[in-house]
Amino acid sequence: MKHLCLNLKRFDVPAEAGGVNRLSSPDLWAETIVSRVKEELAAYEGKARFPMYFPEAHLIGAVREAGDSKVIEAGCQGVYRQDVAPGGNFGAYTTNRPAAAMKALGVKSTIIGHCEERNDLSGVLAEAGVTDTAAVSRILNQEVKCAVNNGLTVTFCIGEKAEERENWQEVLSAQLSEGLKDIDCSNVVIAYEPVWAIGPGKTPPGADVIRPIAQFIKEKTNGLPVVYGGGLKQDNAEMLASIPEIDGGLIALTRFTGEIGFYPEEYLDIIKIYLEHCSE
Repeated sequence: MKHLCLNLKRFDVPAEAGGVNRLSSPDLWAETIVSRVKEELAAYEGKARFPMYFPEAHLIGAVREAGDSKVIEAGCQGVYRQDVAPGGNFGAYTTNRPAAAMKALGVKSTIIGHCEERNDLSGVLAEAGVTDTAAVSRILNQEVKCAVNNGLTVTFCIGEKAEERENWQEVLSAQLSEGLKDIDCSNVVIAYEPVWAIGPGKTPPGADVIRPIAQFIKEKTNGLPVVYGGGLKQDNAEMLASIPEIDGGLIALTRFTGEIGFYPEEYLDIIKIYLEHCSE
């Protein structure tokens, strides 16, 4: 089974407001995306699953439009580290996103530990004078537990920064051991993000770099699925598909020049290229 994850970040903001949304009005954005891809994705049933991580405001529309799809999983962008519980906290979590609330909305999947989330947590901790990187992983561990306890599938992101490349094995091993401690990982997928290679002007890694890292992650996790989190695109889909240890990828923007943004037809093209060339 391949795992083709879509992280839509804040791509709902209209272009005239500084965003990249040229698809529809924001109130219909999620429905527009799902409606334009669900028929084509249905053809891949049994071969791939397609979690789609929407900003929270769009989850109801995404869930409604996905309907009873067997391949599309409407997902949220993380869950809070604490949760609603019978006889416990009934939902007094202003500004936060409890996993139980997401489950009740019909959400099936979540992404946790993305480098942007790790950076945010690190920044908050730094304001309190905490520079222990393991503290971030301990918080993420609580989030993963809440998600798993509610039956959500989890895409758990790990990755090393430029200054950590020389000891990447130690960094990734710590993120895995702390982040997945005491968790049933039967519904967990690992996304490897080469943080040092993400962003304009940076050189993305090739198969010679990605494959040994994917092998290392599989060894450390007893064979959990590993997807490439540095951006599955049209120009690297065939290369990533050729790596036996890579089980999919994380897609975000589909167009990086001109009218930059996410375009459903280009997303489908990435999926097609990858699945036509992937190793089984």
